[in-house]
Amino acid sequence: MLYGTIRPVEKTTTEVEAQSLEEAHALLNAHAPAGFELTDAPVRMAAGTAALTATGTFVRRDGARDIEAADMAALRAQVPDGWILLHVRSS
Repeated sequence: MLYGTIRPVEKTTTEVEAQSLEEAHALLNAHAPAGFELTDAPVRMAAGTAALTATGTFVRRDGARDIEAADMAALRAQVPDGWILLHVRSS
């Protein structure tokens, strides 16, 4: 018997303006939806200004659940659209 852990695949982005990298990071963390983690935050500065613009990408990290099947093909068949198989273990 195989057991798998699956999780929804979802991402969202938020843009913030700040005066420093620390402020941009704090603002992005404050905008993180529940169950999401900040995974990317490129920063850019417009010419002639001191303001930074950061675009944060957040990826869902909650909602994991376990599934089980007799073989790998059957296990993969149970993974719904919009979900990812994270981990497989055998009994």
